Amino acid sequence: MEMKLNETEKLEPLGKSMRIIVSQAHTFGTDAILLADFSNPKKKETLCDLGTGCGIIPLLWCKKETGDITAVDIQPAACDQLERSLSLNGLKDRVNVVNADLRSLKGVLNFGSFDLVTMNPPYKPVGTGIESESEADKIARHETMCTVDDAVKAAASLLRFGGRFCMCHRPERLCDIICSMRENKLEVKRLRFVCQQEGKPPWLVLVEGKRGAKSHVTVEKNLIMQNADNTDSEEIERIFFDYRKSKG
Repeated sequence: MEMKLNETEKLEPLGKSMRIIVSQAHTFGTDAILLADFSNPKKKETLCDLGTGCGIIPLLWCKKETGDITAVDIQPAACDQLERSLSLNGLKDRVNVVNADLRSLKGVLNFGSFDLVTMNPPYKPVGTGIESESEADKIARHETMCTVDDAVKAAASLLRFGGRFCMCHRPERLCDIICSMRENKLEVKRLRFVCQQEGKPPWLVLVEGKRGAKSHVTVEKNLIMQNADNTDSEEIERIFFDYRKSKG
């Protein structure tokens, strides 16, 4: 179907005839695609993506056989953009888009009803780094509207007992994440560090916490993005295969 785009938007192919609307304000990066893969939703699980932005994670989930999917964002423009992407792909019946503040979800979503919650949160605490100019960038990149604690508390409220919360963040924030999860009755069960190449320090950490679980964490082997000759690693080729193929 034809889709009217504004001057800052474009269509990005995701493979298997799926396309997503991205804009200057609401787009996606490598970390979101890695998080979608790491979360690995199971058949018929009920899913929720917090701070969904352009909706890349819910759209990638739609390639799998899952239960109901909910996408939450505080910015009306992001929700509108995702709604149009869903219409473009004939997926309006798969994803429920909710324009809401994740800090105030009581009465908006059913607490204790989700099997899996994800979030690719803002990485920079307020007052650190060069602050983004636009309001949308500030919300996406700085903890102006959502801290680590805010994200973890929201996820803990939404998850049923045994449900999982998957998030990505900078490795230097790992202690904050673990402490916040434990305070909110989520036990870290899986950790995976992402490195550009073998031997280089990680630039991203993928974390899975489980509601009501006992203390025991599995540290998975590092996800290496590039081989020594700067070609994509075998795992990155698998994760990005549909996306790269669709772009030719």
